[in-house]
Amino acid sequence: MKKIVLFIGALLLSMPLWSQELGLQLYSLRNEFPKDVPGTFAKIKSWGIHNLEDGNDGTYGYTLEEYKAMLAKNDLKMVSVSAPFEELRDSPETVLERAKAYGAKYAVCFWIPHDGNNFTIMDTENALKVFNSAGELFAREGVTLAYHPHGYEFRPYKDELLIDYLIKNSKFFDFEMDVYWFAHPGEDPVTWLRKYPNEFKLMHLKDCEKGTPGNQNGVSDVETNVVLGEGQIDIAAIIEEAKTMNIDYMFLEDESSKVLRQVPESIEFVKSLDQ
Repeated sequence: MKKIVLFIGALLLSMPLWSQELGLQLYSLRNEFPKDVPGTFAKIKSWGIHNLEDGNDGTYGYTLEEYKAMLAKNDLKMVSVSAPFEELRDSPETVLERAKAYGAKYAVCFWIPHDGNNFTIMDTENALKVFNSAGELFAREGVTLAYHPHGYEFRPYKDELLIDYLIKNSKFFDFEMDVYWFAHPGEDPVTWLRKYPNEFKLMHLKDCEKGTPGNQNGVSDVETNVVLGEGQIDIAAIIEEAKTMNIDYMFLEDESSKVLRQVPESIEFVKSLDQ
């Protein structure tokens, strides 16, 4: 039995990431979708992508059934849906309904509201209350809530950081690591994956132009997004570490105006890591 387990583990590690866990965060194509929804989905299919995470922009005037039909036509699946903080706070059942309508396993919150650059323990406590309450509701229906840190959570608190406090008190939710927003405040994503090996279930793969200064404000110039492997983040090391962990999906995200050129090149980079 032990030999079988070891064999299966080795087999999983050898499976090509680009055709398995790799997906796309649809916010990357926020400028393309309003112009041509069917054509944009066809473009994603041409890239060999199958798994999607939505980006807060709804269905662009199509009914949900029409939108889902376009997904099916292009062999695409919405595996993760957006979960705005205010909606989680005021009507978490509508987030759950959206996830179940797509058959999505995950719902992700991308931002905790706070006053300018002043993110505090009170903001953290408020988020914990909202996330744990909604996450408990979701868990009963087979949907996992995750939070996507954005850089402002790396402020000191007692002997650690606010993000440590957030992670250690996450009873009913998990986390999505955006490697850009861990590296941008000066953190090492691999170190955090190793520090909390059971907390990160999803990931955004995004690289940053070499020489770009960072901050803890959760904001940066989107044009600093570059092809994976060409920037200052060690994407290869992150993927290598992530493939040994319980991470379900790694979503490519490119917020720059060069997205249509850069995403295919980023996919090729990920493919090269499996060779």
